[in-house]
Amino acid sequence: MGNKNKTISFRVNEDAFETLREIAEERDISLSAVFRDYVDQLVAHNGQVQVVPEDELGPTVEDGEFPPTVTVPKSFIREHERLELEAEHLREQLDEYKGYVAHLREQVDDEEAEDVIYLEDLDDESGESDETVRLG
Repeated sequence: MGNKNKTISFRVNEDAFETLREIAEERDISLSAVFRDYVDQLVAHNGQVQVVPEDELGPTVEDGEFPPTVTVPKSFIREHERLELEAEHLREQLDEYKGYVAHLREQVDDEEAEDVIYLEDLDDESGESDETVRLG
């Protein structure tokens, strides 16, 4: 059929949960990503994964340095920062527009029924009127 993702539930005590949350924050990833990484490692090594504190980890890591590092081009970082600034600006504009819409709604709600002028009322019997009416 295809490769479908399945959901796995983990039950951990509160101290372990806080430790995992701190690990996720240090790595700047979600807590779900920590669990996915663990499960991926467990599957890749046929269930032979041992969690070792980083300070006890020796130079026996086969993949090179630990934790692994990635070099990111400055252009990517600049583009990311630019997009963050643009998103912040758009959020501010959205808040301004929401405030303006709320202000307009308040004005409409404050209008009384007598302020409404029906076009039929503007027509006189003779069809001529010197009175100027301003809409808006």
